[in-house]
Amino acid sequence: MISFVIPTLNSGKTLEACLGSILAQRFSRAEYEIVIADAGSTDETVRIARRMGVDRIVENPLKTGEAGKTAGIKASKCDLIALVDSDNILPDERWLEMMTGPFRDPDIVASEPLEYTVRKGDPALTRYFALLGMNDPLCLFTGNYDRACAVTGKWTGLEVEQQDMGGYFKLSLTEASLPTIGANGFVFRRSLLNHVSWDPYFFDIDVMHQAVRAGFRHVAKVKTGIVHLYCARLGDFVRKQRRRIRDFLFFAQERQRTYPWDKQRRAGIVLFALATVLVLPVAVQAAMGFCRRPDRAWLYHVPVCWITLWTYGVGTLRKAFGLRQAPAARDRWQK
Repeated sequence: MISFVIPTLNSGKTLEACLGSILAQRFSRAEYEIVIADAGSTDETVRIARRMGVDRIVENPLKTGEAGKTAGIKASKCDLIALVDSDNILPDERWLEMMTGPFRDPDIVASEPLEYTVRKGDPALTRYFALLGMNDPLCLFTGNYDRACAVTGKWTGLEVEQQDMGGYFKLSLTEASLPTIGANGFVFRRSLLNHVSWDPYFFDIDVMHQAVRAGFRHVAKVKTGIVHLYCARLGDFVRKQRRRIRDFLFFAQERQRTYPWDKQRRAGIVLFALATVLVLPVAVQAAMGFCRRPDRAWLYHVPVCWITLWTYGVGTLRKAFGLRQAPAARDRWQK
């Protein structure tokens, strides 16, 4: 019925919880398969996967998460594919039931959780990103995000046509109004792969952009969440932001990205830079988030914005000076 595809690279700290949440679903084990695409882990990752009875472990020689998704998809067999990262945890035993329910509508080509689940026991920085509803604060200023945000009270800042179907919102997407959908619990029909470019790298937002351009416009935003153990420390965030900008600039330079980032709200980018430098506007955002969802984790909003501004600024300057772009090395990658 459904294939879970999980890219891994030294994911031993989170993989057991991830797989445990999948195995706890209200489905018989015969109704789904779990495929691990491993990029050469040197920790306990592969041993954990085997011990917990995954169906298949395949190699990911290109190392990146996007290449891992491609390798896993190639090895999978079911008509529905769920892209779950090794640092994702399904929040309850009904998650799979809720995420697959919308596919009874033949128009629906994909589904995605509405929010990130906030757990009190997680590190404060992890809770902050879950409350913010995005992993990159720049998206808050451009309006291009796709999970419930406590600052705005919305799941996206874009004008998206949506119809409340009870357990989910049925979206009608357009190229002009396309949130960054496609990761952390994204489920889609295998048939969609016939209309998009996904090999050797499955860039999720590019895949959805190509799908919408091909006429596959209807996606379900399901009224459930997913845990994303994104970062526990600011040092982790610095490393991931550097990886994000370096990978993006490299693959954009190689013409392997199609999502129209150049059509982003430029005013939002400028506003982000000014608000971060002035500090006060960003502090006001944190206060707004705190009013909706009280948590000391909002104290991270200002430093996270500063880290993003600095990291993206350095990357942009490197590009402006014509320095060669290269993807971030994965040799010493640790979750």
